[in-house]
Amino acid sequence: MTSFSDSIQQKTDFSVEEICSLLETTGEGNTASLFSHACRVKNAHARRGVHFRGIIELSNICERDCLYCGIRRSNLDVTRFQMTKQQILDAAAWTHKAGYGSLVIQAGERRDAGFIDFIEEMLREIKKLSGGALGITLSLGEQSKDVYARWFEAGAHRYLLRIETSDPELYRQIHPPGYSFEERVACLGFLRETGYQVGTGVMIGLPGQTVAQLASDILFFKENDIDMIGMGPYIPHHSTPMFQKPLELSVDSRFKLGLNMIAVTRIVLRDVNIAATTALQALKSDGRELGLQAGANIIMPNVTSTEYRTGYQLYDNKPCMDENSEVCRDNLVAGIKNAGETVIYGQWGDSKHFCKRKGIESSHDSATVSQLSGHARRLEQC
Repeated sequence: MTSFSDSIQQKTDFSVEEICSLLETTGEGNTASLFSHACRVKNAHARRGVHFRGIIELSNICERDCLYCGIRRSNLDVTRFQMTKQQILDAAAWTHKAGYGSLVIQAGERRDAGFIDFIEEMLREIKKLSGGALGITLSLGEQSKDVYARWFEAGAHRYLLRIETSDPELYRQIHPPGYSFEERVACLGFLRETGYQVGTGVMIGLPGQTVAQLASDILFFKENDIDMIGMGPYIPHHSTPMFQKPLELSVDSRFKLGLNMIAVTRIVLRDVNIAATTALQALKSDGRELGLQAGANIIMPNVTSTEYRTGYQLYDNKPCMDENSEVCRDNLVAGIKNAGETVIYGQWGDSKHFCKRKGIESSHDSATVSQLSGHARRLEQC
């Protein structure tokens, strides 16, 4: 529908009501128009092509007890694990050899000194084995500003800390007493002050969640100057308290709303990186590819050893449990090609929003790099 695209293609500021209207887009023609416009925005303002982030889920040991999460502390049915140093380095070496350009280190949330030291050591070792070539994203939850700084200096340069919802009351409903929405938002500020590319995201289709709350989530991303987004449909886990809560939206409705969230976030935020998450694939076999066609530009293939995959299930029916790194890559590459997209190898694929936020014309400028991080750091051309 050309008129639909014409009415929004020049807009840069959106109200909650306008975002709600876009999120509620239905019908094959209207949805196709929404996605088409989102991809035009992506091609005009964001980094072109699809960038892989090889994800290493190194431990399912977690201090937190979030009511929706399959590896929550109180779930006694989970066999806990932590990968060894060598297993992590082997996965990182495979990621580097495969030309992914970047990896993600993810784990259950811990703040003990041993874990903090272990991550710092891993970062330095991964940088060493790749000659500084691998970009590194961390997704390790709430930490102190000092810990964020230590990990940044050790080699990480992106951090994903999902807020899950920007509505304080809904946040309270999906967490046990004592979990602070304000502390989580404060951590996003610590990350920005430290120099990270800052990522966050939400669950889509939570019990009791409204479209207006999702619209406010998108405005939260914009108001907090977020560089990268990782979000996906809410999928219950059978061993959590929230499994008993009735869902207002069907699987199909949550999936479609997930795609709409990608498209509308792309239209509103324009130049950020947006991941097509595994949760999309959990609901539909080609979900991640459809996410790319809705405006995403990042995919995170799992490079964790298959012996640990079943231990890291945040939700039920997580896909790729028995696919090793090679099979996972080959399947994704074929799907991405069928979706009309191209995988970009050997680049970090940093968020253009971050580059603009930092005023970087060319991040190969040594003065700019030094200013950013306080030490030599390879970044992509912005």
